[in-house]
Amino acid sequence: MTSAFHFDSLVWDWPIAIYLFLIGISAGLVTLAILLRRYHPEEGASNSRVMLTTLFVAPTSVMLGLVILIFHLTRPWTFWKLMFHYSFTSVMSMGVMLFQVYMVVLVVWLALIFRDEVAALQQRWLPKLALIPRLQQRLLPLLRPIETVMLVLAVLLGAYTGFLLSALKSYPMLNNPLLPVLFLFSGVSSGIAVALLVAACGPKGHLHSREVHFLHRLETPVVWLEIFLLAAFFIGLWLGDDGKLRALSAALGGGFWSWWFWLGVVGCGLIMPLLLKALGWGKARFHILLISGASLCGVLLLRYFILYAGQMTVA
Repeated sequence: MTSAFHFDSLVWDWPIAIYLFLIGISAGLVTLAILLRRYHPEEGASNSRVMLTTLFVAPTSVMLGLVILIFHLTRPWTFWKLMFHYSFTSVMSMGVMLFQVYMVVLVVWLALIFRDEVAALQQRWLPKLALIPRLQQRLLPLLRPIETVMLVLAVLLGAYTGFLLSALKSYPMLNNPLLPVLFLFSGVSSGIAVALLVAACGPKGHLHSREVHFLHRLETPVVWLEIFLLAAFFIGLWLGDDGKLRALSAALGGGFWSWWFWLGVVGCGLIMPLLLKALGWGKARFHILLISGASLCGVLLLRYFILYAGQMTVA
């Protein structure tokens, strides 16, 4: 029996879409936080809402995504082999290596930014441990280069979510060089949405802060860039060989996933936020919740669409 979510050529199913979505949020938030600190240094301190959101959401979403991936494997308890046995010909193995480096640098970067809070916790729980303050003092002069490395790793991680799918070479729709770029910028879009949702749930006065204004300035251009990349993605299929044309027809030629794309990804995730912003929405708390919620939902639906529709056609 086949259906929209169960068909013969399906290799990866819905947990992978959730995994890709969570990783994109982490990479997007870290990218935004670093850009905020570069262009508005006074707004990127440890008391910043964007930085606090990044502190709690960025590492948590990566760890949750990895837990989902591990237990989705047929033999989850053998995942530890990937953690220590690297293969430079395996996209999955390279991804695990990237995750490890990303998490180490992320922890160091956040510990330096929130050094006062870390020092307070250390004094309370481990007063005799002097190692942490010493490491912070030695690494603090290197904060700027560490931040640069962190930005590079965040961009690589955001793009990796697309590379992971494009490695499925027998699927014409997924084997597309634009997929990593599309997932990178949709991840940034999800990071903006999460940061604005957190801001909308905070004090009302914060909605008019410079950091929220910074997020609003990025919001619309990123959505338009997503639209451009989606158009280029499908034009590439249209101009491709017979396998890509069949993949395009299966994805957008009618049926469940075609409606999913036009109503969910395009309608809810792209057109609704742009239309509401054009009508002057986006300042009030309810407006931000609605627009950011729709944008975040659209990013998740895009992951589902690419994953499932991309596996319907085999070369």
